[in-house]
Amino acid sequence: MITVRNALEEDVPGLIEIGVRAWEQAVTGAVDLQMRREHARNAFQQFLANHWLRVTLAEADGVPAGWASREALDDEITDLWVDPPRQRKGLGAALLAAMEAEIVAAGFEAARLQTHARNSAAVGFFQKHGYSVSWLSVDYSPRLDRDVESIGLHRQLVADEPVGYGPGGF
Repeated sequence: MITVRNALEEDVPGLIEIGVRAWEQAVTGAVDLQMRREHARNAFQQFLANHWLRVTLAEADGVPAGWASREALDDEITDLWVDPPRQRKGLGAALLAAMEAEIVAAGFEAARLQTHARNSAAVGFFQKHGYSVSWLSVDYSPRLDRDVESIGLHRQLVADEPVGYGPGGF
């Protein structure tokens, strides 16, 4: 059974580990894992220690198995990580639905996000859930000392109202 709830401060150590494992899977072949693992762990630790109140957690049978966040509490989903052994079991879909509900409740009509362009599993997941590609960019990353391809995706969450007079618009 999947349960989605707000993260608690005591969840942070487990969420860091989920983030690192999911990150490793997402970047395999794109970066040197040995060189970047500690950097990723530190980034997850710093983010989660300071922003755990902005994290939504998914549990599978009472065990934390994934998390998502809207760092700036705007229309952008900045994080969505599911522990690799628990992927393809509905956790990502449950987290995505929770993020989209938060976005609509905050008054936004669409959701946006970005990921590594070569993360075909993530891109496919979001497209399966109604997201469309809105941009593709290649930028130099000094930390990685290489060009990194990013892809932006978006999804309209609230239907546009027809413009005009009377029922149906005109």
